[in-house]
Amino acid sequence: MTDLKLTIELVPATAWYSNLRGVLPRKEWDNIRFKVYNDHNNCCAICGASGRLNCHEIWEYDDFQHIQKLKGFIALCEDCHWIKHIGLAGIKASEGQLDMQKLIDHFLKVNNVDVNTFEQHRSEAFKTFEERSKHEWKTDLGEWKCFIK
Repeated sequence: MTDLKLTIELVPATAWYSNLRGVLPRKEWDNIRFKVYNDHNNCCAICGASGRLNCHEIWEYDDFQHIQKLKGFIALCEDCHWIKHIGLAGIKASEGQLDMQKLIDHFLKVNNVDVNTFEQHRSEAFKTFEERSKHEWKTDLGEWKCFIK
């Protein structure tokens, strides 16, 4: 498959809510996310959009030892961020809170691909999600574990 700029990154169900944002006081998380936004010139690091940004945690998965390790952060626009979390986006879309076609169109434009490439990528992402969700994951906050009191 073509190298994609924007990819789907589904967190295993057994690791939901295991993240740095969830364990830090709001002020400390704000310090991290504002630095990330500044590091990316207050633009989405994937598509270049400006406006409201999200600080997305980048995770690496060890599929043998079942460890998810925090590798860093990236500034994302809302559309790119929803693609990363397309499972939740699908739930929100089914509730009428999100336009799934708009997100798919964003994926196609950013990656300069057709809908078949999107469907194949989404299918592969959900297969990985299902396999990873069969296991309990340990969370390694990497260099950011020092932020936890």
